[in-house]
Amino acid sequence: MSGRTQEQVAPYMAVGLSTVVHGIGSRRDIERNLQIVEDGIHAAVSIVGINMPVRLIALAEGALTGFTDEIFDIPHVTAARDLFIDIPGPETDRLASLARQYDTYIVAQCKARWPEVIDKRFFNTLFVISRQGEIVHKAAKNHLWCRERSCVPHDVYDRWVELFGDGIDAFYPVLRTDDIGHIGTICCSDGEYPEAVRALAFNGAEVVYRPSEAVPMTQMGMEPGGTWLLQNRAHAHFNNVYMVCPNVGPVYVHPKMEHPYDIAGGNSHIVDYQGTVLGHTASGANTFVAGIVDIEALRQFRTMNLNSNWMKDLRTEIFRRMYSEPVHPKNLWLDAEPLQHADVDEIYRANIGRLMPGEASHHPRGPFPERGTSRPRNPLTRPTGNTSGACGLRRRTNSCRHASVNSCSTMAGSRVAGVSRTRRRLSLPGRK
Repeated sequence: MSGRTQEQVAPYMAVGLSTVVHGIGSRRDIERNLQIVEDGIHAAVSIVGINMPVRLIALAEGALTGFTDEIFDIPHVTAARDLFIDIPGPETDRLASLARQYDTYIVAQCKARWPEVIDKRFFNTLFVISRQGEIVHKAAKNHLWCRERSCVPHDVYDRWVELFGDGIDAFYPVLRTDDIGHIGTICCSDGEYPEAVRALAFNGAEVVYRPSEAVPMTQMGMEPGGTWLLQNRAHAHFNNVYMVCPNVGPVYVHPKMEHPYDIAGGNSHIVDYQGTVLGHTASGANTFVAGIVDIEALRQFRTMNLNSNWMKDLRTEIFRRMYSEPVHPKNLWLDAEPLQHADVDEIYRANIGRLMPGEASHHPRGPFPERGTSRPRNPLTRPTGNTSGACGLRRRTNSCRHASVNSCSTMAGSRVAGVSRTRRRLSLPGRK
């Protein structure tokens, strides 16, 4: 028996911050959002810290940048170059000073470049800053919603595995601390997959950060929080973890927008390890949610409970064949530049086709007419009388999305080549 006695983790307050966000048109626009975040942290700690020390502050997805790239289908390489951050960098330095000032961990999300993995790409990145102002955790989002064009580890799978290995920790790393427990991070659509939080729990997570979800998920049904809160309560219950889930506030979709729009629907919440809601706020407009995290109580529950500690008798062998066949193709963007909405839709539809059994009874009686992919006009681009873009693509509202003549000629060629390579990769065996 070791002579070292492990110190107990004292209960602490966790705060989820929901802030109004200004969609960025360049990296320098992030400063405006950082100021709103800073004001929110000052307010939250001043109020919540009266009850108990605040040791974890969680920001919403999009709090620093908004979602300009997704909404206006900005080419991935352009967004990586012009919009997003490096970690560490000036933006994380600003948050680090707040972590030191308030003696708290800050967990946040931002789309960021990972040049050590691959050049000209950005990943939707989760990171934790310690009480000392050091970046102590960094992870990438693994699953996207259908209008997000971030790169994920699976898109560059071979390179990711070369650098980090192929174990759970390579894709779902957990930060182990002596003062706030073991922290896992996912983001938005990651939580639509039960496997994500289960992977973190298997890897030792006790507190899971899952920021932001959008309408209609946050509004479905009569219960507050819709399916987003339903999912997070289930994650907490099935895996005996705390869920800290701040939602983004109303968003100025682009820098020239006069009024913000509440695309997320509020409903931030914190859930305990039995699925009980500790804190909930309906509004997301510069608000916060708070709850007490008691790591020692969680550990006692996991150790003593023979009934609702569900992982204790999981029969892992019987599930292994479920994942023996691929669904979504890997390495899509290892060699090709990431494509845009309409082309990636084809990939998703091919995935759906492989998942459906061959019997006609499982298919709709007739195909529904498909709606074309509409793209909002980019307000950052002045309309001209020209009917075609620099790359020769005919304009549908703003079908030429490229930033310059040079990028148009490059992207036009790579887009065609990328579609061809993608289709070749989709020649996968049918599921058994």
